[in-house]
Amino acid sequence: MKKTLLICDCLGTQNIDGDALGAATGLECSRMHTALCQAQADLAAKAMAKGGVMIACQQEASRFADLAEDIGAPIPDFVDIRDRAGWTADAAHTTAKMAALVADAALVMPQPKTVDVVSQGTCLILGAPDAAFGAAEKLADILAVTVLVSQPADMPVTTRYDSCVGQLRRVAGTLGQFEVTIDAFQQVLPGGRGTPALTAPRDGAQSGCDLILDLTGDTPLFPAPDKRDGYVRADPDSLPAVADAILAASQMVGTFEKPLHVRLEPSLCAHSRAEKPACSNCLNVCPTGAILPAGEHVSVDPLICAGCGACSAVCPSGAITYDAPPLDHVFRRIYTLATTYRKAGGQTGTLLVHDGHGAEMIRLAARFGKGLPAHVIPLEIDALAMFGHAEMLAALASGFAGVDILLAPKSDRDVLQTQVDLTAAIWSGDHVALLDITDPDRLSDHLFDRNVPTTQLAAPILPQGSRRQITRLAAKTLQPQAEITPLPAHAPYGAVIVDTDACTLCLACASLCPSGALVDNPDKPQLRFQEDACLQCGLCANVCPENAITLQPQLNLTDAALSQVVLHEEEPFACVECGSLFGVKSTVERIVEKLAGNHAMFANPAAARMIQMCENCRVQAQFHSQDNPFTGGERPAVRTTEDYFSKRKDH
Repeated sequence: MKKTLLICDCLGTQNIDGDALGAATGLECSRMHTALCQAQADLAAKAMAKGGVMIACQQEASRFADLAEDIGAPIPDFVDIRDRAGWTADAAHTTAKMAALVADAALVMPQPKTVDVVSQGTCLILGAPDAAFGAAEKLADILAVTVLVSQPADMPVTTRYDSCVGQLRRVAGTLGQFEVTIDAFQQVLPGGRGTPALTAPRDGAQSGCDLILDLTGDTPLFPAPDKRDGYVRADPDSLPAVADAILAASQMVGTFEKPLHVRLEPSLCAHSRAEKPACSNCLNVCPTGAILPAGEHVSVDPLICAGCGACSAVCPSGAITYDAPPLDHVFRRIYTLATTYRKAGGQTGTLLVHDGHGAEMIRLAARFGKGLPAHVIPLEIDALAMFGHAEMLAALASGFAGVDILLAPKSDRDVLQTQVDLTAAIWSGDHVALLDITDPDRLSDHLFDRNVPTTQLAAPILPQGSRRQITRLAAKTLQPQAEITPLPAHAPYGAVIVDTDACTLCLACASLCPSGALVDNPDKPQLRFQEDACLQCGLCANVCPENAITLQPQLNLTDAALSQVVLHEEEPFACVECGSLFGVKSTVERIVEKLAGNHAMFANPAAARMIQMCENCRVQAQFHSQDNPFTGGERPAVRTTEDYFSKRKDH
């Protein structure tokens, strides 16, 4: 069913070319409205009753959703082409941008994967007596409250909540499943007169709770405390902050849907092999500690994961990918924005990547300032840190002249800066920039005043495949003549350099390489390497007993990177008995030189000669040798029933 786009000029404050939007997006545009959310709401209701409607207004989405519910119609889709396009000082050139935004909104958003988290409302309050007991009084009618103070104090005589004394030694978990360990734990003894008595202190008391209200004002109990569900923290000296924390805690009762932000494929993980360390990129950037080592791969606790997306951006193998929405949907959005913008006549557009904080800045800039230039196409995503070098290069190779990433106050700048630097190394220039701007007017001024590159790709790409494949395709598209580009340290692309004088071809590197970049040759002593598959995880260098391997970060765009090349090979040794080729000639000769006549096990020539035999001949020689340790005496005769009967008769 072809969708209908309901357009409105919002009381005459923007210009919309409905025919051009329809031609570029394939949607059927309605006639122009001027007050669709007010005086012309009946027209909106009639259109929604027919179904298949998209309304070009995001501000009044809730109003239209309520109207659809009242008339029993499906809730329509919405797209904002006013704050992001129509309200701008560059209003004469917004049609192409509007078309791109409408086409992006028309894409089907995959349903997120979620898991239910249940909170019964068991709350642990930490802090000084005044603040903690005051918060408990306000929450006692809503939550099952326990107050923990560090020193014995005047405990309130009440049955509305529990009180205890102790030192919090350990806390772990998240909303609905916190686990705490308390030392010097003392409970209030009910009954008696005057100040309540306490039990004898004991260490290692364990308990659980659904949420924690931390009013201590001390160091947070968790890394990235704002990202830990169920952990509410406030400065006890700030009454507004404490009031907000109490309100937030009071809402944490019931069943909540926790998005599963990332997807892990353990078989692709290059964390370690044979207890040798390799890649730890995701562990180094995870702010919440949701990622932990689990043998040869890592594990992700989905309930602790806050969905920042940094792990997806830095994972070299694709073992961890962002999944809310899936990564291919983000690439599809980038491609749709770029192609629709060009189809509608846009030239040299730039992509502005932002999150919810950036969306609010854009709205403020549009309502009270100059808004965004017509060539700046906004792309809102939930997690800025997941927008890595592959996404940046895909945007540039899809036809955008530049990519700006608008940082939020709590954005992980270090991760994003590393990805920007890697992008700049692959395609030199200032095509990608981080915008650390918090004022809407300054944002508008920066975007309007900046010079936009005029070059445009002749044949933009369709970004499909893995992030590594898209990176390679985009790099070849952006610089067709490039061959080998040096990259900064710790880049996920590069070569392996082998010191052939030190290498003994033990092939430990090939046997443990997690990506199959290093392989052996079953027919001859040979170490082969496919550069396109190398993750630069460092496992080969860590496991090499001769320290013969070093890594060289680079991006090889030639066809040679797609095939195996020989890094080191030697002449095989011929078995002195049967002539079969085995092992490495230089290694066998070195062993003979060191052991023959110098070691007790190889003192005689016959034993030393076994070193120069293949496996089969060595076994045969050992079996037929005079001092064979496995040689036994003649086997005794099998005993029969008659043997046992005759033995009885003799006695």
